[in-house]
Amino acid sequence: MSGTSGCRHHRVAGSAPYNLTVSGRRRLVIVHVPAGYTGTAKVALVLNLHGSESTARAQEKFSGMDATADADGFIVAYPQALIPDGAGYDWNIPGQPLISGSLPPASAPSDVTFLTRLVTALAGRFCIDPRRVYATGMSGGARMASQLGCDASGTFAAIAPVAGLRIASPCPASRAVPVIAFHGTADPIDPFTGHGEPYWTYSVPTAARHWASQDRCTARPRVTSARGYRLTAYASCTDGAVVELYAIAGEGHEWPGGPAMPAGITSLLGPQSDALNANALMWAFFQAHPLR
Repeated sequence: MSGTSGCRHHRVAGSAPYNLTVSGRRRLVIVHVPAGYTGTAKVALVLNLHGSESTARAQEKFSGMDATADADGFIVAYPQALIPDGAGYDWNIPGQPLISGSLPPASAPSDVTFLTRLVTALAGRFCIDPRRVYATGMSGGARMASQLGCDASGTFAAIAPVAGLRIASPCPASRAVPVIAFHGTADPIDPFTGHGEPYWTYSVPTAARHWASQDRCTARPRVTSARGYRLTAYASCTDGAVVELYAIAGEGHEWPGGPAMPAGITSLLGPQSDALNANALMWAFFQAHPLR
């Protein structure tokens, strides 16, 4: 990561909008600075990407990650996509259709470029540890985070897709990328077993197996069950990477352990579950997997 260091610059804790111009387009990002941030010690950065037809502000509320950032002392940034869709926006995932079934407009700028340049820009404003930069996201944002694992593996140390694990084919990752994913077994939008919309063909377990193959994991997965979820974990991967998939029993298209959503949302996306807390688990995973 190049550019001017943002260390030794005081920043007020809390959430604030930040605008960045990339490829001639002005992009919006909500940046949450944790309580207790001093600007003197390097902290981790997590990009948290909203789903299709959603916004940065909505993802901040939907995931409830600000509280985790405050408790654990990392910066979380909520970038906003640019392709208009309904009341929100969609990400430009290379070669993949939008939820409408059509391909992104030819004029749509690269979001891989935007998100990698965003990391550099934020490192110039905040005291970011370049070895601890991560990506997560919901649904379409999870698919975008999956793409970053392939296209920007030198920037993002690990990824944590929620309700949207995919893998690019081919996947040009230059290293084995640690992956932790979460998906409800009753997801009506991106079905756990696959066979959904044109952007959603193969199952979530298949996506995890593809990542295990990409990371050259040699051991058979270890499968463990607990109250309300099943964990499939691939180990013995190149460079100490691991691939973990949490299947949450009976949960819909939701953020596991996230803030309670109103009935108007759960009636569309399916039920929520408190069987696990995705934010806590992914943060522990991130801590264990900095860039080598």
